Amino acid sequence: MYDALSASQFTSLFRSVAPYINLFRGKTFVIAFGGKAISGTFAHTLAYDANLLAALGVRLVLVHGARPQIEEELREKGLESRFHAGYRVTDAATLECAIDAVGSVYLEIEALLSQGLPDTPMANSTIRVVTGNFITAKPVGVIDGVDMQYAGTVRKIDTDGIRAQLGLGNIVILSCLGSSPTGESFNLAMEEVAESTATALRADKLIFLTDSPGVTGADGKLIDELTVDAAERLIRESDWLSHDLKRYLPCAVRASRSGVGRVHLISYNEDGTLLLELFSRDGVGTIVTRESLEILRDARADDIGGLVALIQPLEESGTLVRRARELLEREITRFSVVEHDGMIVGCAALYPYGNEQAELACVAVHPQYRRWGYGERLLKRIETRARAVGIRQLFLLTTVTAHWFREQGFSEKTLSDLPEEKRLVYNLQRRSKIFAKTL
Repeated sequence: MYDALSASQFTSLFRSVAPYINLFRGKTFVIAFGGKAISGTFAHTLAYDANLLAALGVRLVLVHGARPQIEEELREKGLESRFHAGYRVTDAATLECAIDAVGSVYLEIEALLSQGLPDTPMANSTIRVVTGNFITAKPVGVIDGVDMQYAGTVRKIDTDGIRAQLGLGNIVILSCLGSSPTGESFNLAMEEVAESTATALRADKLIFLTDSPGVTGADGKLIDELTVDAAERLIRESDWLSHDLKRYLPCAVRASRSGVGRVHLISYNEDGTLLLELFSRDGVGTIVTRESLEILRDARADDIGGLVALIQPLEESGTLVRRARELLEREITRFSVVEHDGMIVGCAALYPYGNEQAELACVAVHPQYRRWGYGERLLKRIETRARAVGIRQLFLLTTVTAHWFREQGFSEKTLSDLPEEKRLVYNLQRRSKIFAKTL
């Protein structure tokens, strides 16, 4: 019994990720992480998951930092670590430490991505990793009277070179070092390299691995989704963000405004966060977008497939009356839908009876999204549509959600309260309860 249940769960899980595999194939993801992620507990499994994404056809760019490794190099040589305006003050000796540290981190990443032992997720892997002079840098200069010396910022990203390597199926690795046209090397902020790279490539996703599960509110609760406007307000008002988030969130906002499809902030302190964020509906971190992922709107003809997928399980359980696809196509203008990240997750329909009464029908919300209040929002939209055409009373028939509708202000009625046209088609076998609400 246990084995059968495990097999069933595995099959269901594998099928549930298939849409994401189809969606992500050929897309460009930039994944950015600091030196702590590489020295952390889950570096090996992070490599497994990056390799898996590449094997699934994702065009992958990895951007790594080396702050703790640079600090270690400085300590070993008895040198002082100095920062100003968010940048490391980098003299010649500090630059030498940075070059050594970045080189060691790169070799470690390359080794992690080259694993191929039997009985590991990377067995039989043939994915190659490449690096190169893809970043042209320029000096930061003098800030507030402080000469930053070899501290730099991104001047240009060689997008043609990176795309050529991605087209060959290679994983491209970029570091926090860049060279100028004069041949000088500069120490860069990893998060700025990631932002610039994702923006230049018009990446579909930019993913920051952070020291936090994601962006949290003042109460410590994770914020699943932020628009860029909300993120900017949070940056100005919050003092509780982690060290990484204070540096990464502004980059996330700029990248999103500059055309990067989605920016994700997830933890490197837990195993599998990359896969959970990308291949589950709710994810495990925070996603930053230009506009809200959630859209409440009138249904369109191209929503039919999504509507069928949403209501079919409820029809099979008897919660909703079966509707033929052809009927949905004819009546699509009666529906309002909630779309979340391109997926139809909720619907409701309005059917007028005469000039003053209308039926609220086919109210459905995907089980994984019911806690988000989409049912209430759909109801308000239907009520607004009804008022706009002079409807004074909404009625509905339900078999299993009577309590929810009571909470929304509906009261129970009798069959005689229905419009005559609806009474004639009332299904006595279903024995649906009748509710109504005056608008």
